[in-house]
Amino acid sequence: MESPPRGPAFRSPLSAPALPSLCPESIAPIPGWHHRLEVFPDGEQLSEAVAEALFDQLLRPQALPLGLATGRTMVAVYGALRQRIAALPPAERARLLAGWRSFNLDAYVGLPRHDPRSFAAEMEARLIAPLGLAPEQVALPDGLAADAQAEAVRYSTALEEAGGIGLQLLGLGNNGHVGFNEPPCEASQRCHVVELDAATRAQNAPAFGGDPEAVPRWAITLGLAEILAAQRILLVVSGSSKGPILRRLLQEPPNAQLPASWLQQHPRLRLMVDRAALTG
Repeated sequence: MESPPRGPAFRSPLSAPALPSLCPESIAPIPGWHHRLEVFPDGEQLSEAVAEALFDQLLRPQALPLGLATGRTMVAVYGALRQRIAALPPAERARLLAGWRSFNLDAYVGLPRHDPRSFAAEMEARLIAPLGLAPEQVALPDGLAADAQAEAVRYSTALEEAGGIGLQLLGLGNNGHVGFNEPPCEASQRCHVVELDAATRAQNAPAFGGDPEAVPRWAITLGLAEILAAQRILLVVSGSSKGPILRRLLQEPPNAQLPASWLQQHPRLRLMVDRAALTG
Protein backbone atom coordinates (compact mmCIF):
# COMPACT_ATOMS: atom_id res chain seq x y z
CA MET A 1 0.00 0.00 0.00
CA GLU A 2 1.34 3.42 -0.90
CA SER A 3 2.01 5.95 1.83
CA PRO A 4 -0.23 9.04 1.68
CA PRO A 5 1.23 12.28 0.35
CA ARG A 6 3.47 14.18 2.73
CA GLY A 7 5.81 17.11 3.03
CA PRO A 8 9.36 17.41 1.74
CA ALA A 9 11.17 14.10 1.45
CA PHE A 10 14.06 13.35 3.81
CA ARG A 11 16.25 10.55 2.53
CA SER A 12 19.60 9.25 3.66
CA PRO A 13 22.22 10.43 1.18
CA LEU A 14 23.97 7.08 1.41
CA SER A 15 22.29 3.83 0.59
CA ALA A 16 23.83 0.80 2.26
CA PRO A 17 27.19 0.18 0.57
CA ALA A 18 28.42 -3.24 -0.41
CA LEU A 19 29.73 -4.93 2.73
CA PRO A 20 33.27 -5.63 1.48
CA SER A 21 33.92 -1.92 0.99
CA LEU A 22 33.38 -1.05 4.65
CA CYS A 23 33.67 -4.28 6.65
CA PRO A 24 37.27 -5.19 7.38
CA GLU A 25 37.85 -8.82 6.53
CA SER A 26 38.51 -9.58 10.18
CA ILE A 27 34.94 -8.59 11.14
CA ALA A 28 33.04 -9.78 8.06
CA PRO A 29 29.55 -10.60 9.36
CA ILE A 30 28.35 -14.16 9.79
CA PRO A 31 25.45 -15.22 7.51
CA GLY A 32 22.85 -14.11 10.08
CA TRP A 33 23.72 -10.47 9.35
CA HIS A 34 24.21 -10.56 5.58
CA HIS A 35 21.81 -8.25 3.69
CA ARG A 36 20.72 -6.64 6.99
CA LEU A 37 23.63 -4.29 7.60
CA GLU A 38 23.33 -0.68 6.44
CA VAL A 39 26.31 1.64 6.92
CA PHE A 40 26.15 5.45 6.97
CA PRO A 41 29.07 7.91 6.84
CA ASP A 42 28.31 9.55 10.18
CA GLY A 43 25.86 9.77 13.03
CA GLU A 44 23.89 12.61 11.48
CA GLN A 45 23.08 10.71 8.31
CA LEU A 46 22.33 7.59 10.33
CA SER A 47 19.87 9.54 12.48
CA GLU A 48 18.15 10.96 9.41
CA ALA A 49 17.67 7.47 7.95
CA VAL A 50 16.30 6.07 11.20
CA ALA A 51 13.92 9.01 11.59
CA GLU A 52 12.70 8.42 8.05
CA ALA A 53 11.86 4.81 8.89
CA LEU A 54 9.90 5.89 11.98
CA PHE A 55 8.12 8.57 9.99
CA ASP A 56 7.11 6.09 7.30
CA GLN A 57 5.69 3.79 9.97
CA LEU A 58 3.64 6.64 11.46
CA LEU A 59 2.19 7.42 8.02
CA ARG A 60 0.94 3.88 7.47
CA PRO A 61 -2.84 3.56 7.83
CA GLN A 62 -3.84 1.64 10.95
CA ALA A 63 -0.22 0.98 11.85
CA LEU A 64 0.55 -0.85 15.06
CA PRO A 65 2.27 1.15 17.84
CA LEU A 66 5.88 2.20 17.65
CA GLY A 67 8.34 0.62 20.05
CA LEU A 68 10.62 3.41 21.29
CA ALA A 69 14.01 3.56 23.00
CA THR A 70 15.95 6.19 24.89
CA GLY A 71 19.65 6.99 25.12
CA ARG A 72 22.20 9.28 23.49
CA THR A 73 21.84 7.66 20.07
CA MET A 74 18.13 8.48 20.00
CA VAL A 75 18.40 12.20 20.78
CA ALA A 76 19.28 13.10 17.17
CA VAL A 77 16.80 10.55 15.82
CA TYR A 78 13.90 12.17 17.64
CA GLY A 79 15.07 15.61 16.59
CA ALA A 80 15.03 14.55 12.94
CA LEU A 81 11.63 12.91 13.40
CA ARG A 82 10.19 16.14 14.82
CA GLN A 83 11.42 18.01 11.74
CA ARG A 84 9.61 15.61 9.42
CA ILE A 85 6.38 15.89 11.36
CA ALA A 86 6.63 19.69 11.43
CA ALA A 87 7.00 19.72 7.62
CA LEU A 88 3.62 18.03 7.11
CA PRO A 89 0.58 20.07 6.10
CA PRO A 90 -1.37 21.03 9.25
CA ALA A 91 -4.30 18.70 8.67
CA GLU A 92 -2.08 15.71 7.96
CA ARG A 93 0.11 16.52 10.94
CA ALA A 94 -2.95 16.65 13.19
CA ARG A 95 -4.15 13.26 11.91
CA LEU A 96 -0.74 11.69 12.46
CA LEU A 97 -0.43 13.00 16.01
CA ALA A 98 -4.00 12.05 16.91
CA GLY A 99 -3.23 8.47 15.94
CA TRP A 100 0.12 8.28 17.73
CA ARG A 101 0.60 5.28 20.02
CA SER A 102 3.96 4.09 21.27
CA PHE A 103 5.43 1.86 23.96
CA ASN A 104 8.84 2.49 25.44
CA LEU A 105 11.15 -0.40 26.15
CA ASP A 106 11.91 0.23 29.78
CA ALA A 107 11.91 2.37 32.91
CA TYR A 108 13.99 2.59 36.06
CA VAL A 109 12.41 1.22 39.22
CA GLY A 110 12.11 3.93 41.87
CA LEU A 111 12.17 7.05 39.66
CA PRO A 112 8.95 9.06 39.29
CA ARG A 113 7.90 10.28 35.84
CA HIS A 114 8.80 13.88 36.66
CA ASP A 115 12.36 13.05 37.72
CA PRO A 116 14.55 14.60 34.99
CA ARG A 117 16.68 11.44 34.91
CA SER A 118 13.70 9.17 34.17
CA PHE A 119 12.94 7.90 30.69
CA ALA A 120 9.44 9.36 31.01
CA ALA A 121 10.97 12.81 31.47
CA GLU A 122 13.21 12.21 28.47
CA MET A 123 10.23 11.29 26.30
CA GLU A 124 8.40 14.37 27.60
CA ALA A 125 11.30 16.56 26.48
CA ARG A 126 11.99 14.83 23.14
CA LEU A 127 8.51 14.01 21.87
CA ILE A 128 5.52 14.61 24.13
CA ALA A 129 5.92 18.36 24.77
CA PRO A 130 7.35 19.36 21.35
CA LEU A 131 4.68 17.43 19.44
CA GLY A 132 1.79 18.18 21.79
CA LEU A 133 1.10 14.51 22.51
CA ALA A 134 -0.94 13.37 25.48
CA PRO A 135 1.22 11.48 28.00
CA GLU A 136 -0.98 8.40 27.66
CA GLN A 137 -0.07 8.18 23.95
CA VAL A 138 3.53 7.42 24.94
CA ALA A 139 3.35 4.43 27.27
CA LEU A 140 6.14 3.48 29.68
CA PRO A 141 6.30 1.07 32.60
CA ASP A 142 5.49 2.65 35.96
CA GLY A 143 8.74 2.71 37.90
CA LEU A 144 6.90 3.62 41.11
CA ALA A 145 4.45 0.70 41.02
CA ALA A 146 4.09 -0.93 44.44
CA ASP A 147 4.75 -4.34 42.86
CA ALA A 148 7.31 -4.00 40.06
CA GLN A 149 6.87 -7.57 38.81
CA ALA A 150 3.08 -7.13 38.63
CA GLU A 151 3.72 -3.91 36.71
CA ALA A 152 5.87 -5.84 34.22
CA VAL A 153 3.00 -8.26 33.63
CA ARG A 154 0.52 -5.38 33.29
CA TYR A 155 2.74 -3.59 30.78
CA SER A 156 3.21 -6.70 28.66
CA THR A 157 -0.56 -7.26 28.69
CA ALA A 158 -1.25 -3.65 27.68
CA LEU A 159 1.11 -4.03 24.73
CA GLU A 160 -0.54 -7.27 23.68
CA GLU A 161 -3.99 -5.67 23.88
CA ALA A 162 -2.73 -2.83 21.63
CA GLY A 163 -1.83 -5.39 18.97
CA GLY A 164 1.91 -5.55 19.61
CA ILE A 165 4.63 -3.44 18.06
CA GLY A 166 4.71 -2.43 14.41
CA LEU A 167 8.26 -1.05 14.32
CA GLN A 168 10.65 -1.52 17.24
CA LEU A 169 13.55 0.91 17.64
CA LEU A 170 16.56 -0.42 19.55
CA GLY A 171 19.97 0.75 20.63
CA LEU A 172 22.82 -1.58 21.57
CA GLY A 173 24.33 -1.62 25.05
CA ASN A 174 28.05 -1.99 25.58
CA ASN A 175 27.48 -5.46 27.04
CA GLY A 176 25.15 -6.53 24.24
CA HIS A 177 21.84 -5.73 25.88
CA VAL A 178 18.77 -4.44 24.03
CA GLY A 179 16.21 -2.73 26.19
CA PHE A 180 17.51 -3.66 29.62
CA ASN A 181 17.78 -7.35 28.76
CA GLU A 182 21.10 -7.99 30.44
CA PRO A 183 23.22 -11.05 29.68
CA PRO A 184 22.52 -13.88 30.07
CA CYS A 185 19.06 -13.57 28.51
CA GLU A 186 17.07 -16.09 26.49
CA ALA A 187 14.92 -15.22 23.49
CA SER A 188 11.84 -16.45 25.38
CA GLN A 189 12.19 -13.85 28.16
CA ARG A 190 9.08 -11.70 28.57
CA CYS A 191 8.70 -8.30 30.22
CA HIS A 192 10.36 -8.50 33.61
CA VAL A 193 12.16 -6.78 36.45
CA VAL A 194 15.92 -6.87 35.97
CA GLU A 195 18.93 -6.03 38.11
CA LEU A 196 21.14 -3.81 36.00
CA ASP A 197 24.66 -4.92 35.18
CA ALA A 198 27.55 -2.83 36.48
CA ALA A 199 28.54 -2.09 32.86
CA THR A 200 25.06 -0.73 32.15
CA ARG A 201 25.07 1.47 35.22
CA ALA A 202 28.47 2.83 34.22
CA GLN A 203 27.21 3.49 30.68
CA ASN A 204 24.19 5.39 32.01
CA ALA A 205 26.06 7.26 34.75
CA PRO A 206 26.38 10.58 32.83
CA ALA A 207 22.69 11.25 33.48
CA PHE A 208 23.34 10.75 37.20
CA GLY A 209 26.24 13.12 37.70
CA GLY A 210 28.75 10.59 36.46
CA ASP A 211 28.24 8.30 39.45
CA PRO A 212 27.34 4.68 38.54
CA GLU A 213 26.19 4.10 42.12
CA ALA A 214 23.54 6.77 41.66
CA VAL A 215 21.98 4.87 38.74
CA PRO A 216 18.98 2.82 39.93
CA ARG A 217 19.89 -0.84 40.45
CA TRP A 218 16.61 -2.22 39.07
CA ALA A 219 14.49 -1.61 35.99
CA ILE A 220 11.41 -2.93 34.21
CA THR A 221 12.01 -3.89 30.60
CA LEU A 222 10.19 -5.49 27.71
CA GLY A 223 11.76 -8.87 27.09
CA LEU A 224 13.20 -10.41 23.95
CA ALA A 225 9.87 -12.20 23.46
CA GLU A 226 7.94 -8.94 23.00
CA ILE A 227 10.76 -7.39 20.95
CA LEU A 228 11.00 -10.36 18.58
CA ALA A 229 7.20 -10.30 18.14
CA ALA A 230 7.42 -6.85 16.49
CA GLN A 231 6.62 -6.71 12.79
CA ARG A 232 9.90 -4.92 12.04
CA ILE A 233 13.01 -4.06 14.05
CA LEU A 234 15.61 -1.31 13.68
CA LEU A 235 18.82 -1.87 15.63
CA VAL A 236 20.84 1.37 15.60
CA VAL A 237 24.52 1.51 16.56
CA SER A 238 26.51 4.76 16.55
CA GLY A 239 29.97 5.87 17.66
CA SER A 240 33.38 4.29 17.99
CA SER A 241 32.74 3.25 21.60
CA LYS A 242 30.27 0.67 20.26
CA GLY A 243 32.87 -0.87 17.95
CA PRO A 244 33.88 -3.79 20.21
CA ILE A 245 30.32 -4.95 20.95
CA LEU A 246 29.29 -4.45 17.31
CA ARG A 247 32.15 -6.70 16.21
CA ARG A 248 30.94 -9.38 18.61
CA LEU A 249 27.41 -9.00 17.34
CA LEU A 250 28.48 -9.42 13.72
CA GLN A 251 30.55 -12.50 14.44
CA GLU A 252 28.63 -14.53 17.03
CA PRO A 253 25.62 -16.80 16.47
CA PRO A 254 22.54 -16.29 18.66
CA ASN A 255 23.35 -16.90 22.31
CA ALA A 256 22.17 -15.83 25.76
CA GLN A 257 25.45 -14.11 26.65
CA LEU A 258 24.86 -11.58 23.86
CA PRO A 259 21.12 -10.76 24.05
CA ALA A 260 21.12 -8.65 20.87
CA SER A 261 22.29 -11.70 18.92
CA TRP A 262 18.80 -13.20 19.15
CA LEU A 263 17.65 -10.49 16.73
CA GLN A 264 19.28 -12.48 13.92
CA GLN A 265 16.21 -14.71 14.09
CA HIS A 266 13.86 -11.89 13.10
CA PRO A 267 12.84 -11.91 9.42
CA ARG A 268 12.52 -8.12 9.11
CA LEU A 269 15.52 -6.74 10.95
CA ARG A 270 17.64 -3.79 9.84
CA LEU A 271 21.02 -3.21 11.49
CA MET A 272 21.81 0.46 10.87
CA VAL A 273 25.28 1.70 11.88
CA ASP A 274 27.63 4.59 11.26
CA ARG A 275 31.16 4.18 9.99
CA ALA A 276 32.65 5.01 13.40
CA ALA A 277 30.84 2.10 15.06
CA LEU A 278 31.86 -0.31 12.32
CA THR A 279 35.53 0.61 12.36
CA GLY A 280 35.92 1.68 16.02
